[in-house]
Amino acid sequence: MEKTRTQFYVVKRGDTLTKIARMHHVSLDQIREWNPQIEDPDVIRPGQRIRVAPPQETDGDGEFEPFPGADFFQASVTSPVIDAMGYRLIEENCSVYSGGPDSTWSQADQKSYAKWQRKLGFSGADADGIPGPTSWNKLRVPAVYE
Repeated sequence: MEKTRTQFYVVKRGDTLTKIARMHHVSLDQIREWNPQIEDPDVIRPGQRIRVAPPQETDGDGEFEPFPGADFFQASVTSPVIDAMGYRLIEENCSVYSGGPDSTWSQADQKSYAKWQRKLGFSGADADGIPGPTSWNKLRVPAVYE
């Protein structure tokens, strides 16, 4: 059975809904329709996730990123999945980021993720900041396209 996957954009400083719509080749009305939580289209904030495409058919696991495996989380890895994870950690009040997350795995990501693991009740080696499938699935990182 095919499942849906939704594409999101994380708002950066200086973005507007009009600019985001243009970047993703959709209308402002579509952006507003897909984001009913935005009451005032002139008020968006950095770090906010904006749906920029309707759900699309895919073989993925719906609107959330599947666990990419522990080997994914290394300093050499750059991916929008890491950026999306960072913003979810901020939403869960588990951030140690000084300027916000980005797409490259860092010590700040690992320390923030360790806070998430401790929030879930993990301790010791189970709260080392390296995501595992259980904590990852509970974080519910929104699906992104690379």
